[in-house]
Amino acid sequence: MSTSHEVSPATLRRVIAASAVGNFVEWFDFAVYGFLATLIASQFFASSDPGAGLLKTFAVFAVAFALRPLGGIVFGALGDRLGRKRVLSMTILLMAGSTTLIGLLPTYASIGIAAPLLLTLARCLQGFSAGGEYAGACAYLMEHAPQNRRAFYGSFVPVSTFSAFACAAVIAYALEANLSSDAMNSWGWRVPFLIAAPLGLVGLYLRWRMEETPAFRAAIAEGKVHSHSPLKQTLRNHGRAIRNLGAFISLTALSFYMFTTYFATYLQLVGNLTRAQSLLVTTVALLFAAAGCPLAGLLSDRIGRRKTIGFTCLWVMIAVFPAYWLASSGSMSGALLGVILLAVGALMSGVVTAALLSESFPTRTRYTASAITYNVAYTLFGGTAPLVATWLIGQTGSSLAPAFYLVVIALLSLIGGLALPETSRVSLHDEVPTGQPNPAV
Repeated sequence: MSTSHEVSPATLRRVIAASAVGNFVEWFDFAVYGFLATLIASQFFASSDPGAGLLKTFAVFAVAFALRPLGGIVFGALGDRLGRKRVLSMTILLMAGSTTLIGLLPTYASIGIAAPLLLTLARCLQGFSAGGEYAGACAYLMEHAPQNRRAFYGSFVPVSTFSAFACAAVIAYALEANLSSDAMNSWGWRVPFLIAAPLGLVGLYLRWRMEETPAFRAAIAEGKVHSHSPLKQTLRNHGRAIRNLGAFISLTALSFYMFTTYFATYLQLVGNLTRAQSLLVTTVALLFAAAGCPLAGLLSDRIGRRKTIGFTCLWVMIAVFPAYWLASSGSMSGALLGVILLAVGALMSGVVTAALLSESFPTRTRYTASAITYNVAYTLFGGTAPLVATWLIGQTGSSLAPAFYLVVIALLSLIGGLALPETSRVSLHDEVPTGQPNPAV
């Protein structure tokens, strides 16, 4: 039988703010890097071929993701042993510091080959710290949320994600509109990265003032928190859930990065829009996605996780080809409609993922299991999305090649997602029998 853990609305609002701000910092950096990819390529990579420089820039973007699973293992184990609050304070400090470092790095023209090496090192540090951020923020928020409204409250984590991308796009657009090309190349590109420093301090203040979650406090009181890393036990007892949830999150990762990071570049290279125009289109779509997340959360709480998974996968498979065709039309209005078609799939998958990360695993291994699942999927399908999309177009000569890739992943995600049990009514405070899904209460 589940135990009631009522949390006041005021506490929930503070929990949302504390959870969202670190997630905002994490994705703000990734967004800036993607939106300014062509500029970063010219600053850190010496190449007479702009396409080759862009591929190297996206390769560094992908390499950073290789550290995310390791970060998920390290911070997940710490989070399940020491608590969510302490670890989330660590991750925001590391993320803000590494993001700020990118804004201070010398360029290739100043120090040669050391510049891209330092850029890669900073990105790897950011990827390592980010490995413990998203799953931890979701767990922290979901363990406070009312049982029948978890997807709604959890949706504010992806709201912060899309808002971070929107803010990054607005800042990048404002810089493009108000600075000359020489100024952007000289110092303008550094400004968005340096903004992470004050944001990180605000996030640390908010998180340090919060209490531990009711579910984790209950686990401590009941002696269910282990003094050693739960990694081996987690992989042994929850391998099936990790596999099936990871299959679905592959679509979340790919659709998200196709929609946000890569599409701004696609609109320039294939749609022939200017960088400023592509950022404007992307910003409007991101604001649409952020506004749509709470509605998607309400829908998922009403119809359940499995129906949400089915709808999301089918939407992506149906909408992706019209979206890419519209985006390549050269029209601002067509590009906007195309990006919004992709945004619906990205926001729906993001919202249901935020809920499933916590609902699929018990309290004592929730942080570790969800961090591993999330970060492995994002490493394989999220971090590589811009690189694979650029490579596919180059190999096939078709601007629709990334759309076919997205359809294949959506089909695999549908199979994995529908293999998961319905978890919209499970208790996050009850212990799950070893190797079994948490039964609805």
